[in-house]
Amino acid sequence: MAAPRPYWKGTLKLSLVSCPVALYPASTSVEKTRFHMINRETGNRLKQQMVDAETGDVVEGEQKGRGYELRKGEYVEIERDELDAVAIESSHAIDIDSFVPRDEIDKRYLNHPYYIRPDGKAGADAFAVIRDAMKDQDRVALARIVLTNREHIIAIEPLGKGLLGTTLRFPYELRDEEDYFDDIKSPKITKDMVELAGHILDSKAAHFDPSKFKDEYETALKALVRRKASGKPIKAVEREEKPSNVVSLIDALKQSLKGRGAARKSRSTARRQTSHRRPAKKAHRSTARSRKAS
Repeated sequence: MAAPRPYWKGTLKLSLVSCPVALYPASTSVEKTRFHMINRETGNRLKQQMVDAETGDVVEGEQKGRGYELRKGEYVEIERDELDAVAIESSHAIDIDSFVPRDEIDKRYLNHPYYIRPDGKAGADAFAVIRDAMKDQDRVALARIVLTNREHIIAIEPLGKGLLGTTLRFPYELRDEEDYFDDIKSPKITKDMVELAGHILDSKAAHFDPSKFKDEYETALKALVRRKASGKPIKAVEREEKPSNVVSLIDALKQSLKGRGAARKSRSTARRQTSHRRPAKKAHRSTARSRKAS
């Protein structure tokens, strides 16, 4: 298998220590099922055209430009060379500015993940020193990097033998949670309700295991495409009617807990029955052996 092509190459810098590194996207959407727009009559793929919103005329390549909307329907045109004039020059360096405790990074700021590895043997020692120092102190490096003509803040942390770099959103890209949470009511919740809910949480306690994540819709899409391609009929699935909202929250919590308890009791009963059968089988074999011996 050919080595993946790096997305970016440059130098990782920590004060006077530096090493050549390469970045690779850590996520992909290649495996997702995608559809194209087609002509139902011919089966041919459709291609989009840019059309003037007012005249309806098709706009050719040389007529296309970029414009920023100042107010409704009024644009200021920005030329390509004007954009180039303000573009940040890529230094092809990841300059580490600071190291912060891992738990201080607000997860809302996390954007795109990248794998970072040494680029060649020359900087392997420096790379290992930076990686292991962060691992020992449980710190995350905050650095600056230029990707596609834009400067990004990137959080870098140890991951196995390499590093994981995650670009961070800027504050202006986040919406204020108060705009969404401010009008949430604060009803009086009894201690019994919280304790019952706590029992349900305990009964569902687990460890983070992404291998158990199943994309049911993606699986269904692939099955649909296979059936359709092989000429098999597609049956519409009848949707079950969902029960109406439960009036009593305390009853719902008790019912949930009861259901979990019944399932647990059923499993333990099955285990006991299995364990009772095994000695009987063993005893039967022992009796048979003693008969044979006599």
